[in-house]
Amino acid sequence: MNEMELHAVIWKEEDMYIIKETVTGVTTQGKTIEEAIENLKEAVSLYLEEVPEAMEEIKALKPIGAVSVEIT
Repeated sequence: MNEMELHAVIWKEEDMYIIKETVTGVTTQGKTIEEAIENLKEAVSLYLEEVPEAMEEIKALKPIGAVSVEIT
């Protein structure tokens, strides 16, 4: 797989870090942030083997930033 930049959200639930790639929706976890990131890389690679057209969508995404939105 060619190198690409992933964009993900990470949060903690109990004793695990959950991480979700924002384009594909691939979600995984790890006991540490680093483990969660490594697991995400592997999970997205496996996903892209099954859905190769998603790779172009990820490569085409050029984020300009991130925002937090509070809903009341």
